[in-house]
Amino acid sequence: MTAAVPLTTGGRTADDRTADTGVWPMLRRLAAERASGALTRDHGVLYLHDGLVTHAESSATPGLDVLLTTGGTVRPEGWWEAVDKAGPAQRVGRFLIDSGQLSAGALELCHLGALYDAAYFTLASHDGPTRFRHGVAHWIGPVRPVPVTAVERETRRRRRLLDRIWRRSATDTQPVRRAGSCDGLTLPPRRRAVLDRVDGERTAADISLALGRPGFHTVVELRRLAAAGLVTATAPTVSPAPLPESGTGTGRGTGTVTETETGTRTATVLPPVHSPDQDIALLHRLKEALEAL
Repeated sequence: MTAAVPLTTGGRTADDRTADTGVWPMLRRLAAERASGALTRDHGVLYLHDGLVTHAESSATPGLDVLLTTGGTVRPEGWWEAVDKAGPAQRVGRFLIDSGQLSAGALELCHLGALYDAAYFTLASHDGPTRFRHGVAHWIGPVRPVPVTAVERETRRRRRLLDRIWRRSATDTQPVRRAGSCDGLTLPPRRRAVLDRVDGERTAADISLALGRPGFHTVVELRRLAAAGLVTATAPTVSPAPLPESGTGTGRGTGTVTETETGTRTATVLPPVHSPDQDIALLHRLKEALEAL
């Protein structure tokens, strides 16, 4: 089974480059047309069948495989057996149920949570183009499709929730570091687990993968920690402008300059921020995530 899908199918490609304002009208139109295929954006993919959203994946949150296997709901070897045997027929979900590894209700519940989580990160972004590839289906197969209106409503609800907690969104995507002491503070276990993994290099997505938790839950906890003054975003590396050549033959500057949220410039060299794979090579990413647990 192939992990990559061609950009277009049958020569039809819808392209909308107005990220936030254009994606919802486009999705509503696809729903009205009962379209089937994959809506691809910079941070994820939504899969539709007959105008309903059947699945979603995003580089910003762990996939269904991690969510099911991290807590022991499904054994990793059982997951890969389902992928190997039922993936080509796009019936992985059905195989998990029929083989007794998971009940239908448990699969629907976990799948729905993963769908809304990935859809939020895919659709909330303000960056990059939006493309729809007709005829593309996901190998998980039918589980519980949801209307586009439900996805839109949940995405907007989550955005409002985050804004109520802390309006600055830098901790959602940038590496985060500790900004204050939590001595004497009693934090809920879920928030403490997130804080314990804040090291100045990990992003919310990295922490979610390490914990095997939905990405949105981690984003919520990081915003709460930021509102409490306990964490802050580490600004991405900014390359300085080249220095002019001097008459003595001195080379151009090679230092790295970063800026904090307050505008203070420092000479700290940060690890590179990796860009997400736009096509999301699904099986390779899933297998690597499982092997890293």
